[in-house]
Amino acid sequence: MQTVSLVTLQNQIAAAAGPGREARLLAVSKLQPASAIAALAAQGQRAFGENYVQEAADKVQALAALDLEWHLIGHLQSNKADIAARIFDWVQTVDRDKLVTALARHRPAGLAPLNVLIQVNIDDEDSKHGCQPAEVADLAATIAAQERLRLRGLMAIPAPFPEAEKRRAAFQRMHELFTGLTAHHPHVDTLSMGMSGDYADAIAAGSTMVRVGTALFGQRPTS
Repeated sequence: MQTVSLVTLQNQIAAAAGPGREARLLAVSKLQPASAIAALAAQGQRAFGENYVQEAADKVQALAALDLEWHLIGHLQSNKADIAARIFDWVQTVDRDKLVTALARHRPAGLAPLNVLIQVNIDDEDSKHGCQPAEVADLAATIAAQERLRLRGLMAIPAPFPEAEKRRAAFQRMHELFTGLTAHHPHVDTLSMGMSGDYADAIAAGSTMVRVGTALFGQRPTS
């Protein structure tokens, strides 16, 4: 995939959203060096997404002076929830009650409540993490009851079907789920879906945050 400049990508996202709507860009910096993140930050990008807790911890420390916004977008094991609760501003991959309890317990009182998205396995893939759509309401209530957490919305990684219609259908189901969630939790404001190859379709379906890495940074290093 050909890379584009930050300004070009921002303009493309704005065009996909259209007048009166906004979709935030989360730059996916998994496996990218701190220097590459700093270079993008110098151009104005503030929010970055990481998949691995320990890798992110090193970058958060190295780039602390830049005051960036860090999102965990990879699967979180409960035994790493203590670190995640301390270093991230957002955790987008909450999918079970045990994780909610652990994150709330370890979120420092001196920090703002941790922003949380519920990850949904919208296409019921065996290889994907995430709760089932029918479990969203109960999990949302559990999160909302925690003072150290702030429920912000939903996140999904739909199956990479070759047929564009199937991908768009998954985005639409997520938007319907999101709309239902806002009826019970009016403060919810974030639907995170769409990546480098499909963010325009995701935005058209209602995404408010897209996670783009390859189009910005190029192919990830292998290690």
